[in-house]
Amino acid sequence: MSVARLAAGRAVVVVTLTAAALVASAAVALSLGSVDVPVARVLAVLLRRLGAGGEVTVLEDQLVWQLRLPRVMGAMAAGAVLALCGAVLQSLTRNDLADPFLLGVSSGATVGAVTIMVLGIGVGGLVASAAVSVAAFAGALAALAVVLVIASAGGRGLSPHRTVLAGVAVAYLCSAYTSVVVIMHGEGDAARRVLSWTLGSLAGLRWDSTLVLLGAALVALVWFFAYAERLDAFTFGEVSAQSLGVPVTSTRWVLMVGTAVVTATTVAYVGVIGFVGLVVPHLVRPLVGNRHRAVLLASAAGGSLLLMWADTAARSLVDRQEVPVGALTALLGAPVLVWLMARRPRA
Repeated sequence: MSVARLAAGRAVVVVTLTAAALVASAAVALSLGSVDVPVARVLAVLLRRLGAGGEVTVLEDQLVWQLRLPRVMGAMAAGAVLALCGAVLQSLTRNDLADPFLLGVSSGATVGAVTIMVLGIGVGGLVASAAVSVAAFAGALAALAVVLVIASAGGRGLSPHRTVLAGVAVAYLCSAYTSVVVIMHGEGDAARRVLSWTLGSLAGLRWDSTLVLLGAALVALVWFFAYAERLDAFTFGEVSAQSLGVPVTSTRWVLMVGTAVVTATTVAYVGVIGFVGLVVPHLVRPLVGNRHRAVLLASAAGGSLLLMWADTAARSLVDRQEVPVGALTALLGAPVLVWLMARRPRA
């Protein structure tokens, strides 16, 4: 049997096992929280909602269907988006440290969110929450536009090196604005909201926002999967990709804009959650190889699994209080990244 077939078979096994672990973990995650619900009762609620009958209490229905299921599915969708974007950008830029926030998206989103949360717009409740999401999305796209304009200035194309530098510059500018606004205008409650948002939180997810995140994840998977063969060519470098007939410039533009748009959508609803997009692609590549069809599927499943468990821990570890999910992903991701660096042979 050829090496390629062995690698493909291993990739199928890894993706299948990860998907199975994802389904089993979702059932467990739905049962855990400030009030535990047995897995059997979780299944009863789901079956009743799907029209299969069964008796459940109002509390069980509220906990599982109204509160936890949107959050678990939202975590899965957001984790998939972040991991997919990380895998694409690492291949596209040939930069192992590339993540979904490479293009200044998170910094721009923070500017939009902080402007609403600290300066205010005179509305409250759900309207204010929606305004934060809209402002974060708009800020992310504005930052992306500035990065792309700077990176492509002078007609020299959209090189990875210039794009990274432009992203860093825009991130510093956005960070300066955020710091000044919070220090000058942020009082106790507003400052706490900003801190919570910048560390990421899925506490506010309900069915409407979860459906948007699921849509973003589906779009990202289909969009990037269509470019998997071109990403395979980028593995060997830009010159090799061109020699294989890949339109390098247009491919880079389409994929960078695509990653930024779906990342902006995700950040608008869950805040800034780091390390998922950075670490997960590095974890799956040794298992499934470098063919991007397998890498993308495994990254999506792995990102979903990681963020779902991180969010479950965030709402379960401390009684009557949530740990910021971004802090947990950093605690998990940093040691894994160090371990991966230690395993990699020196150049």
